Amino acid sequence: MKRREEIDKLRDMSDEELQDEAKRLKESLFRLNFKLALGEVDAVKTLRRERRSLARLQTLMRERQQQATQ
Repeated sequence: MKRREEIDKLRDMSDEELQDEAKRLKESLFRLNFKLALGEVDAVKTLRRERRSLARLQTLMRERQQQATQ
């Protein structure tokens, strides 16, 4: 998925959906770290993509939190 499409999809989600997605990504990263330790080569690319997605999601959640306090 393109970065712009991913960001638009995340912006359309509710706060609860964002938290659920963050939880899913964290679990996925946990599993990918095991695959990486076992030496699966394709896990590196997926790990990097998942980590970036989680960072985008957390940034969006933080922006919403700051807007709510203003």
